[in-house]
Amino acid sequence: MVRAEWPGAVVAGVSLLAGVVVVQWLPVLPPRWSILLLGLVGLAGCWRWPRLRWLMLVLLGVAWAACRGSLAMQARLPQQLEGRDFKVTGQVVDLPKARPHATAFMLRPAHVLLDDRAVPLHGLLRLVWYGKPLAVHACSRWQLTLRLKRPRGMIDPGGADSERTALERGIVAVGYVRNAPPARSFGAPGFCVDRLRERLAADIAARVPDAHDAALLRAFTVADTRGLDPHDWDVARANGVSHLIAISGFHVGVAAVFGVVLMWLLYAWMPRMALRVPRPQAQAVAALVTASGYGALAGFGLPTVRTLLMIGVVVLARCSRRRTDSLHTLALALLALLVFDPLAVLSAGFWLSFVGVAFLILCLDVRGRGWRVFLRELSSGQMVMTVSLLPLGLWFFGQASLVGALSNLVAVPFVSFVIVPCALFGLLLLLLCPPLAAPVWQLAAWLTHAQWWLLERMATWPGAHWYLPEVRLWALLLAMTGAVWLFMPRGVPWRGFGLALFLPLLWPPLSRPAEGGFRLWVLDVGQGLSVVVQTRHHALVYDAGARYPSGFDLGEAVVTPSLHALGIDRLDMLMISHADNDHAGGAAAVAAAFPQARRYAGETERIRLPMAPCKAGQAWLWDGVRFRVLNPRSTRPGRRDNDRSCVLLVTGEGGRLLLPGDISRRIEPRVAAAVGPGAAPVLLVPHHGSSSSSSAGFITALHPRLAIVSAGWRNRFGHPRPDVLRRYAAAGVQVLNTATMGAVEVDFPADAPPREATRWRQRQKRYWRE
Repeated sequence: MVRAEWPGAVVAGVSLLAGVVVVQWLPVLPPRWSILLLGLVGLAGCWRWPRLRWLMLVLLGVAWAACRGSLAMQARLPQQLEGRDFKVTGQVVDLPKARPHATAFMLRPAHVLLDDRAVPLHGLLRLVWYGKPLAVHACSRWQLTLRLKRPRGMIDPGGADSERTALERGIVAVGYVRNAPPARSFGAPGFCVDRLRERLAADIAARVPDAHDAALLRAFTVADTRGLDPHDWDVARANGVSHLIAISGFHVGVAAVFGVVLMWLLYAWMPRMALRVPRPQAQAVAALVTASGYGALAGFGLPTVRTLLMIGVVVLARCSRRRTDSLHTLALALLALLVFDPLAVLSAGFWLSFVGVAFLILCLDVRGRGWRVFLRELSSGQMVMTVSLLPLGLWFFGQASLVGALSNLVAVPFVSFVIVPCALFGLLLLLLCPPLAAPVWQLAAWLTHAQWWLLERMATWPGAHWYLPEVRLWALLLAMTGAVWLFMPRGVPWRGFGLALFLPLLWPPLSRPAEGGFRLWVLDVGQGLSVVVQTRHHALVYDAGARYPSGFDLGEAVVTPSLHALGIDRLDMLMISHADNDHAGGAAAVAAAFPQARRYAGETERIRLPMAPCKAGQAWLWDGVRFRVLNPRSTRPGRRDNDRSCVLLVTGEGGRLLLPGDISRRIEPRVAAAVGPGAAPVLLVPHHGSSSSSSAGFITALHPRLAIVSAGWRNRFGHPRPDVLRRYAAAGVQVLNTATMGAVEVDFPADAPPREATRWRQRQKRYWRE
């Protein structure tokens, strides 16, 4: 064989990546003429100045990513059409998720009509069909009436950025199915990969008696995670094995080896085939074909695509009788993916996949043969992956697992070399001879059950859930540099010093209020409420957002991650104003995360979680800050009533805060009188800005320094109501709305008036955030 050289492949990949990444930090995309100019300069410079080719590739990366980002944003539903009903004909993409109260699915529209006029809408629609809809199957075609809006998410400290996810996945609108006029189904095409995945998932479920084992096997084989509940993902995160559940790149590699073995057996049976087609080239093509087929069953996730691109590069080199090394193969796969989809860098999977493989290539010495070398490299590989991906895991998810190295040391070889080959054989039998597949799936289920039993036990070990405050970019870069330094070849001096570069990541500086001061965060939980109040050594959560019938829990998805991101590792009190779902739904999740917190609530008889009643007159002192309950007067059970909300007044040396829950104008005069004289408070607007609250007399009596509304974007109640906003404006009170600004932070220093510190949507402005 002749050794192939791809000079500069690694430099080219890194340069193009750098240009693509720069664009993702822009608050606004550059105008189109500048994008075109950058692209032309980059192309001309690559030809004219070879020594500056890396810089020209950076410019090309900027131009290409900006162009794709601009097109993706332009493809979204026009703002002036939000909230309208559309008649859409399209095909279901991926696997629908059916729940008792709703079905969630993705639709690729073919025809979109608004008032009988065609609307150009190209991309994916993320939809929910509430109630008990007709059965929605993968690849089925429908005519539906949809209420649509642009993708928009909640922006909080430590929270997920769903608008970024929508951009990366090509989602141009979100909405729900309207039942009038009735939906029409047109069946499905003759063959569709997602329909095959759905059928295979159903066949697996029918052959495995235990529903949980079947759900895990469906995830391992066809990336069907619909049967996994939040507890399963919690166990996976605690063990650092989430990458194994929905088909990792390593599983695709196992499928490629499966194809190589099949071709080797075929040549052993028919050796004369080698006279027509050389065996190495045939094995390479077989590896690519089997890996691609398995990747299709996996839904072509990012780790899968990365592995397929690497296999494709190796196959191309083998068929052209050239040799390449692993690093160049990875670089070429990176180049191919960035050219095809530069927005892939917006996903955590892209970075975890490419960075993890790059560290394995650069840091492991794979010389030698034998089982001892294999075991050494396997254990070393898990240590390299755990340490090198720790900073990225904290950056993207705010948590890491200290038992992940040990868990992966057991789970990776067992899942990849035992469970997955067994499942692959079971899939083959399902396709060729279904009656013979049952014993294979029962064996795979037994193996999966044993593996998961061990992971559940390890998930309870100390350090399985390790949370840190929000990671700063400079701390991330220092830690990644430290990881590279730590795994340098032997002989490099001061390798252990790389651990010191992890210190800013692992022990970040925390800013806490001074004695007598406190901080307020009004979290963005949509049409609901959750507030965090922190003094120097204590913290309180007032309300916890909603929990929806789909199982989406804002206490788990927003409130708890926000507390961790803010560096609050202990919660002293959880107070739920009243029992409405938009205030109390997430309380159980917050209480489970912080079981030591004292719990108080209004309407305790309507809250399933055991809580003590709050009553006017209760008071306590934390770090020089006084907390006083102003309402309700009585704790006796009564009818459902917003006026039984817990009203909390927080008084520090520099300012006051009033949290009134959902009280109405009926008791506002009494609450205003209880507030008493003193500095003008910062006010949380009662009842999300409903017309039933915020009377002119209440505003005049308090004359708040600042008013904050917690409301959902384009919520169906129209909160905050225009008449309420006019009353605050007439009183000269500034109003901030979480629906437009994300989470709002206000600092109450001990020696100065309150000052608004952060509006989270503007704190890290990105071009995809609106």
